[in-house]
Amino acid sequence: MYNYKIVEQVIRKPRPLSGVLRTVMIVFAVILLLLGITLSQGFMLPGFLLVVLYYFYSTYSQKEYEYILEENHLTIDVIFGKKHRKSAHYLDMEALEVLAPNWHNAVAAYRKNGGSITLPKYDYTSYEDDTPFYTMIITENRQKIKLLLDLSDSMLQMIKRRYPDRVFLE
Repeated sequence: MYNYKIVEQVIRKPRPLSGVLRTVMIVFAVILLLLGITLSQGFMLPGFLLVVLYYFYSTYSQKEYEYILEENHLTIDVIFGKKHRKSAHYLDMEALEVLAPNWHNAVAAYRKNGGSITLPKYDYTSYEDDTPFYTMIITENRQKIKLLLDLSDSMLQMIKRRYPDRVFLE
């Protein structure tokens, strides 16, 4: 068979008021630190704690996902704050049960409202309105899971070529 490696990066859309929250956190941290300098040192600790909270919020609220399809394996990594990488899933594609758009009848039994089968769900989509996402049902560590993914056309076509009876694109 052919050796191939397809890498795709998906950037999650920020939440609606995250920019406002960051601004408010910075303003309050500056105010508390200035109060700590001018009035009482008791304001310094909350100011520093707010700066630390801002750092962790800004790091862990920015998420990106990287899908790596290599031969029979799909690896999903989560990247926090453009610095910290964590491997979320290493999937053997031979255990793939179905891959289809979210609205397709092949995954109707696994939908949140109206489906008869409940599985652990992992959402690795961008939340962009114009980007279609796909539902993948696969077995990982002897447990069936449901993944929501934003897959590129090249990755979809490669999976369709390998597993034509399990992938539904229309």
